[in-house]
Amino acid sequence: MRQTAFPADCPGMPVDAYLTIGVAVLLALLVAAAMLGLLLRRRLSRRAASMRRLLDLADRLEADLKTCRSELRQAHAVMSLNPDLPAAGEQEAAQAIDAGLRSLLQQRIWIRDRAPRAGQAELDDAIRTMDATRERLRPLLLALGQAQRELDSAMREHIRREPEA
Repeated sequence: MRQTAFPADCPGMPVDAYLTIGVAVLLALLVAAAMLGLLLRRRLSRRAASMRRLLDLADRLEADLKTCRSELRQAHAVMSLNPDLPAAGEQEAAQAIDAGLRSLLQQRIWIRDRAPRAGQAELDDAIRTMDATRERLRPLLLALGQAQRELDSAMREHIRREPEA
């Protein structure tokens, strides 16, 4: 039977050198594992933040669309009291809002079904798309709010004038 040489049996390599190399390799592995852990944690944190942002944007977009629907209904109710004011486009606007809500529902289904497995680039793209949609809707909401205030003012003025006539 042949005996294997132990570090002490090897000339030119003291036992302390083997111990030093072993500790150095162990430290290098620990540092690599820690860095990998930090990278994974950062990736998971970014992903969780993206998911929160996406869900928050969906909630805000839904609130914007429902506000728009409510203001349109209120404007239509006011205009129906005054036949002198045109009600053109009310049906088309309601259909556009309903289409927006259906599209948002599709986005929510995508979030539920696909977002957990989606890559970071897909999540970022979905966030950009929803952000852009809200940005396009914002001036319309402002204009609708302004039109509602003007309509309310016109109705108040019309009501004040009626007793004089």
